[in-house]
Amino acid sequence: MTDVVDSGELLRRLQRARACAEQERSTWWARSEELRATDPDAAREAAVRTVAFEAVLRVLDEVVTPGRQAEVGVAE
Repeated sequence: MTDVVDSGELLRRLQRARACAEQERSTWWARSEELRATDPDAAREAAVRTVAFEAVLRVLDEVVTPGRQAEVGVAE
């Protein structure tokens, strides 16, 4: 259970985790949009999950590319 991994493998794992989080964020965002007119409660829950995955993406982005988010925020 205590695998030792080099920095390259760690980066690949983080990138896979980020790709997975991005897919989940997209899926929940689409679901929220689908349900907005027919089921507001389910749409709200999907929107909350979207925000949660956006937070995960921000954290993973900061781990993989430290400071990049802050630089982007300044330029906006």
